[in-house]
Amino acid sequence: MAAVPSSRTADWWRDAVIYQVYPRSFADGDGDGTGDLAGVRARLPYLAELGVDAVWFTPWYLSPLVDGGYDVADYRTIDPAFGTIEEAEKLIAEAADLGIRTIVDIVPNHVSDQHAWFRAALEAGPGSPERELFHFRAGRGEHGELPPNDWPSQFAGDTWTRVSDGEWYLHLFAPEQPDLNWAHPAVRQEHEDVLRFWFERGVAGVRIDSAALLTKRAGLPDFVEGVDPHPYIDQDEIHDIYRSWRRVADAYGGVFVGEVWLPDAERFARYLRPDELHTAFNFNFLACPWDAVRLRRTIDDTLAEHAPVAAPATWVLCNHDVTRTVTRYGRADSAFDFATKAFGTPTDLELGTRRARAAALLTLALPGSVYLYQGEELGLPEAEIPRDRIQDPMHFRSGGTDPGRDGCRVPLPWAADAPAYGFGPEGEPWLPQPADWAGYAVDRQSADPASMLTLYRTALRVRRTSPGFGDGPMSWLDTPADVLAFARADGLVCAVNLGTGAAALPPYERLILSSGPLDGRGLLPPDTAVWLSCDPRLLASWSSSSA
Repeated sequence: MAAVPSSRTADWWRDAVIYQVYPRSFADGDGDGTGDLAGVRARLPYLAELGVDAVWFTPWYLSPLVDGGYDVADYRTIDPAFGTIEEAEKLIAEAADLGIRTIVDIVPNHVSDQHAWFRAALEAGPGSPERELFHFRAGRGEHGELPPNDWPSQFAGDTWTRVSDGEWYLHLFAPEQPDLNWAHPAVRQEHEDVLRFWFERGVAGVRIDSAALLTKRAGLPDFVEGVDPHPYIDQDEIHDIYRSWRRVADAYGGVFVGEVWLPDAERFARYLRPDELHTAFNFNFLACPWDAVRLRRTIDDTLAEHAPVAAPATWVLCNHDVTRTVTRYGRADSAFDFATKAFGTPTDLELGTRRARAAALLTLALPGSVYLYQGEELGLPEAEIPRDRIQDPMHFRSGGTDPGRDGCRVPLPWAADAPAYGFGPEGEPWLPQPADWAGYAVDRQSADPASMLTLYRTALRVRRTSPGFGDGPMSWLDTPADVLAFARADGLVCAVNLGTGAAALPPYERLILSSGPLDGRGLLPPDTAVWLSCDPRLLASWSSSSA
């Protein structure tokens, strides 16, 4: 397999296509039913052929895997289920030989309760220096039987757990994920050392989990929603941390992408100032329903948020925490919302697939970088996990009402006729695969010119070789309300029909790529997107109309 061409810009991250690997579910190299680094190494040619610029790995560190690896016990050790640090180094180098950079995931808000620091804190007892690395507090009530405050959890359930000596510790997520005290200098020093550890092993970037949650308001006061400023989201002190991190990254030429969920555009942009993070995930786009007006507004808002700090936007349709795109777009309300996720929600997969294909071309045509979650290029739907096989703590902390996130984490199908669809040489996968997934397998789709995989491979090749795509300006074209069309450089146009009737296309010289066939009159059918090569002089005066 020849190496893919290098990125078209020196600042590769400004227009990169980055593929997210969830290691447990990508490929199993040793046959134990769990994905691992050996499986990823064997499949690197697949990623090179797909045409991605970088791979982001969700946590592969030593972990009890209570929360999919986001409960880290040791950042400098690969979990034995995935491999060894030597295998990680080989993977980083082999990917680089194919022109693919590596991004690792750092979880700074909390660690595992099996982390050496937390075990020492439990053993040392109240008032000890070891406990100062976390948020240990005495409880309220006559006998300290009540939690120290009333903070809401990021998962369902409580945010405080009481230990045997009577003190309570804070965990914004599961009890097995105690929050670190970022006011302590040792916490800051340790994380900067961890960044250096991985940059020195050749990683190109770091994804920062829950990036806006690290610092807490002094005194950990109670919170009255709608009245008080939030006590642990987006505290001003957090920016000093990321300025320090940026100095570390700049020394190695590394980059950051932050998981930042904030409704305030101005405060969101602060994380992207030139001396802080390079990029941040765009969750408003991911959560937007299949609606032309709302999508255009979201795109405009996203570009406006990034403009003051000259940062590139990032676009993502799916990740390891949300319902897969095909399923989401096949539901009556295609917006993603944790609160409405439920068992047995009706889904039109044919409609969802058609829309997901159109959304792929829309996303890849927008200015900035794109994140692609493993299996998205196969058009995988959300899997229904039997209740007795669910592992996600969100399910259990909801009292069993939320199906959790396992449905988007099911192991990938590689070979239609192989056991476990070729995920591994033998053995039952750690999560069950649906019985009807043979048609989604890589080998079947590779041979099908109309498959989702072929569409993605073609789109990524065109995007890489056409200078009009990627980072840079865009301009909207005059269209009906249910059609989105915009021009990029060199006469490139993307048009998407989100309405119910066929739509006229602008005058074009060549149809570059289409998510589905045009109708017999050359019109754009509903839930279809195209890339066109147009004469810019004709676009200026063009006004389309519905057919």
